Parts: sequence; C-alpha cells; structure tokens
Amino acid sequence: MLRLIITGTPGTGKTRVAEALGRRLGIRVLHLNEIARERAACGYDRERESVEVDLEKLQEVMEEHLKGEFILEGHLAHLLRVENAIVVVLRCSPEVLERRLRARGYGEEKLRENLEAEALDVCLVESLERHPRVYEVDTSTKSPEETAECVLEILGGRAEPYLPGRIDWSEEFFR
Repeated sequence: MLRLIITGTPGTGKTRVAEALGRRLGIRVLHLNEIARERAACGYDRERESVEVDLEKLQEVMEEHLKGEFILEGHLAHLLRVENAIVVVLRCSPEVLERRLRARGYGEEKLRENLEAEALDVCLVESLERHPRVYEVDTSTKSPEETAECVLEILGGRAEPYLPGRIDWSEEFFR
C-alpha cells in the first residue's frame, strides 16, 4: 500500500509532480494546502502573506483522508503523522526558485524567507526528524514528468541517488 508524501519549499513543483504521479499510478492525490485553508486555518499573517494553520487540527481533519493508498502533497505534508509513509522532498536551486516565486508574485520578505528555508534544508531536516524513509529530488532542471520518473525510481527500489544529504544550496544562497 503506497502512502507517499511529496513536500518541499513552495515553488519546487509539488503539485504538478503529485498530479503526474497520481495519473500514472492511478492513486488519489490529496492537496494539503486546500484542505488546510478550508478546514484548519486559524488566521492570516499579513506580514508573511500566508494563512496560519493549526497543525493539531489539520492532523485531526486529515485522519479521515489518510486511509488506503494516496499521494499527499504540500509544504506542510511532512509535518503530519502518516504511518508507513515514503517522503520525497522536492528541492530547487535558490536561483531557479527565486524566478519561480517572483513569477507567482511573492513579496520580497516572503521570497527571502522561502529561499532561506530552501538553502537551510528546512523541509528535509523536518522530514528526517519525523519519518524513517526520506528522499530528495532536485527539480531545478527537471519537468514535473521527469521529476515523477525520479520518484518512480525511488518507489521501484533504485533510491540510492536520492538519499538525503546530496543537495546543498547553502554556498549558492549565503555567498
């Protein structure tokens, strides 16, 4: 039974990769951001331009969805308790990520916060703290379909190239 979490900093390609995988594997895709906004929002942070989410309530709300096989995607997905999950953290070079986030209209402060989170491996570290099977895929030069192929390699047992710790954006970001 496949329980796959696709997580990463905003702009790394989670939604499109999860949708490509869902089509190929015939598995439902759960878009955590939509569910969080609808059922676990507890405020709005104007300074950070983001919805605040009650993680305990989100976990409770998600219990009804986390049955059977699924792909769970979202930048908070790795923070949920999901039994027997395989976690794939999508990564992206800060230079490419900056272009993607600017195209989405991110303000300077929100842009900087997300680029710093990517450079500091925030989603990867948090995933490793919570889940035993964690992998990372660099999406900087890959299409969603190519990234989905990498995830299928992981699921097929060819995971060594995707073991955590091989991607490091710190020098690129903090120079």
